[in-house]
Amino acid sequence: MIATRRAPLANEAAPAGLVRMRLVATGLLIAMAALFLLSRAMVESHPGWGFVRAFAEAAMVGGMADWFAVTALFRHPLGLPIPHTAIVPRNKDRIGDQLASFLRTNFLVTSVIARRMRRVDVAGALSHWLTDPPEGAGGRFRQGASRMVAQVLEAIDPVRLGAMIRNVAGDGLRGTQVSPLLGRMMVAAMRENRHKPLLEAVIRWAARALSANDHLIRQMVHDRAGSLLRWTGLDETVADKLIGGLEKLLADMADDPTHPLLLRAEEALDRLAWDLRYDRETRAKVEHLKEDLLDNPAVGRWLEGLWGQMRGMLLAIARDPEAAMSGQLGEVLRQIGDTLHSDRRLACGINRFVRRAAVGAAADYGDGIVRLVSETVRGWDTPTITRRLENAVGRDLQYIRVNGTLVGGLVGLAIHAIDLAL
Repeated sequence: MIATRRAPLANEAAPAGLVRMRLVATGLLIAMAALFLLSRAMVESHPGWGFVRAFAEAAMVGGMADWFAVTALFRHPLGLPIPHTAIVPRNKDRIGDQLASFLRTNFLVTSVIARRMRRVDVAGALSHWLTDPPEGAGGRFRQGASRMVAQVLEAIDPVRLGAMIRNVAGDGLRGTQVSPLLGRMMVAAMRENRHKPLLEAVIRWAARALSANDHLIRQMVHDRAGSLLRWTGLDETVADKLIGGLEKLLADMADDPTHPLLLRAEEALDRLAWDLRYDRETRAKVEHLKEDLLDNPAVGRWLEGLWGQMRGMLLAIARDPEAAMSGQLGEVLRQIGDTLHSDRRLACGINRFVRRAAVGAAADYGDGIVRLVSETVRGWDTPTITRRLENAVGRDLQYIRVNGTLVGGLVGLAIHAIDLAL
């Protein structure tokens, strides 16, 4: 199995530019050899051929020397086991260790990552992409990812995963003290006056309920009134007064935010928030109610149903991401982008979270990443790492051969000229 996976790596084709430059460098060396043979035969006919011969001879020496040096980095020249050749294959493991150490020392350092991440505006980039995505941005990636997500979702057993989600959610809720959390939520809501719309909604509901059920109040007064009151019709008067008083009370509460009953209701809510956080008896009652709810089979079925609904929504998005993005989901994402752009406090919070997550990942998994790099390089066979490094360096190594040939020729030409001058 391992050999089957590694064979394609070792036989990776070299880039076209590298092959072309290799042919150019080799062709130039052959051309210098031909020029040397020609000039050697013609040197007696004219003194100028001596300069050509010196140039070609030195160019061959320079080209051969640089060919040997370049080849010796990755393999034995001409297959001969010459000492200090095939440097990369012989030091493969040490190169992997040094590369891993370099990453750990210079990149996977919490201070370096924190300093770099301070200049990265993740929230700004996300806001720009959500509100004004570039034409076709990530189209092929999104389509490929969507197909993969759809295949994964369809392969998962919905019943089994739903039961698992129910158990995980139930265990998480059982391990969470709900009472203090509810108390803190109430305090935060009351501090920002978010509870007042709820009280106003209760008052409006009570007014509608009173208007729709006034006949019940009249019937109750009629049934409890004495025969004298019923005979004189005073029960109707009492019912009208009672209903009118209740309607006036609700209207006054709706119009006056400082109504005594509203203030009493706020005091009761404030007291409930305190009890939820600090009163042992209240906290015990809430936790007991939570356990009863979690033990209710209907709640378990509801938790399982959440996964079914989520799965269906994710499948719809995965099967047709463009339609999903152009519908309500796309509008929601655009609104999120606008919020990230306008709410700097939220954007700073997101950037801070990403920065801390990156620093935490480096601190927690840096050593593991280093070991992964080292072990991966050690696991590569010699042809694989040789070919990959040679392809990574690319045409520059062949330019060394070309430059060596030309520079060698110029040096030979200069030496020949100096020799004639002396």
